[in-house]
Amino acid sequence: MRRRAFLGGGLCLAALPAFADEPVRFTVTGAMEQGSLALGSAPPGSEAALDGRPLATTADGRFAFGFAFDQTKPSLVTVRYPDGEGDSRSFTPTPRSYDIQRVNGLPQETVTPPKAVLARIAKENAAIYLARLRNSPGDDFVSGFDWPAPGIESGIFGSQRIDNGVPMAPHFGVDMAAPVGTPIHAPAAGTVSISDDYYLDGGFTLIDHGQGVSTCYLHQSKRLVKKGERVVRGQLIGLIGQTGRATGPHLHWAMNWFQVKLDPSRSTRKPKPEPL
Repeated sequence: MRRRAFLGGGLCLAALPAFADEPVRFTVTGAMEQGSLALGSAPPGSEAALDGRPLATTADGRFAFGFAFDQTKPSLVTVRYPDGEGDSRSFTPTPRSYDIQRVNGLPQETVTPPKAVLARIAKENAAIYLARLRNSPGDDFVSGFDWPAPGIESGIFGSQRIDNGVPMAPHFGVDMAAPVGTPIHAPAAGTVSISDDYYLDGGFTLIDHGQGVSTCYLHQSKRLVKKGERVVRGQLIGLIGQTGRATGPHLHWAMNWFQVKLDPSRSTRKPKPEPL
């Protein structure tokens, strides 16, 4: 950890040994694990970068970034302060162990989709990918997230999924099993980027919380918000269902920082509600 001085207007840094023992003026907080969201805070008017790439930073110095679920290398955060000085710090996420989860009884056409729907699935995946590229200037992520619905935690983040005996990609979300019609509430304020019915994801909603941080809600029986709508923390946004690739009624809740898949349970500010 060293104080740095910035040369010119770019991200080129030169060490300034005279300042090496002075305290760093920015902080990064969060679970600091693989698959977790990290929140940065610097003096107002600062600029931040992650591994040399600029990060969106609010006027009051807030920024966010994510650790990939399998990341082992450190992330270098650099902050330039309004006075022209700056600091750099490296953050290495704590490793996690992930389970293997076998799920049987899924509709086989959702495990190995027929060729007739492959184009639809590709189009829906592209829509989600593009929505997660958006770098909106909001800071709704700053105050953390509430659990969106009650239920039994039936699926955990990062577990290797074997669906109907077929190895699949890891499970990048948290599942809460609850009866059809159980209310889903927005865990934080944001703007709805997608609200649609998808082949694999069923009733699907994606909420943009600013600076690349987004959450999504799958398998809903009913969607109660529309694309472009502004939602507030605690607002009713949908109902739990069994649509898309699902063996029973549940909510799949996921979080991203752009395309980096994160565990939303690591960013919650309240304990999860009791099962119904």
